Amino acid sequence: MTSPHGTRMFVALVPSAEAIADLDDFLEPRRESGGLRWALPEQFHVTLSFLAAVADRHLDELLERLERAGRRRTSFETRVRGGGAFPNAGRARVVWAGLDLDERGETELGRLATGARAAAARTGIPIDGRRFRAHITVARLARPAEVSNWVRLLDAYTGPSWRADHIELVASHLGEGPGRRPRYETVAEIPLGG
Repeated sequence: MTSPHGTRMFVALVPSAEAIADLDDFLEPRRESGGLRWALPEQFHVTLSFLAAVADRHLDELLERLERAGRRRTSFETRVRGGGAFPNAGRARVVWAGLDLDERGETELGRLATGARAAAARTGIPIDGRRFRAHITVARLARPAEVSNWVRLLDAYTGPSWRADHIELVASHLGEGPGRRPRYETVAEIPLGG
């Protein structure tokens, strides 16, 4: 849904199709447990920057700035590994899977997030001010709950390696998918390293 102020968007690192399928296969037999609203596999991503309202008039400039930010970064190897909960396992609202990154990958991903936020800010788009923490949301909870078992389960998970070689600008259309879930639409893929 587009508000009068603009479209909800985010800049994301999206795992490879193989990595998404592997994580989905790992979670599938466990999804019957009540109390969690599971993310659809096509929604698995790492949010680098959340943009609550992107006006149409800002889109071209935002894309140019994101392309420049992407050219400054190089691709890196990673894998989905481990997990956790926000704000914590004792009163969780979100269950997430993490990324396994070496030092260079961690640096590149952090700089990608910083570059995506800077691109939005320089374009005049308000950004969410929360600190970047690399994670893939796999489930949400309607009310805070204890999820230590889920965190332990995800801690034992290691997915296949994949090369992060692009980021995506994604439009988020609220309440349009099955079960009133958001529907994501990739607006642009931005390669890393020019």
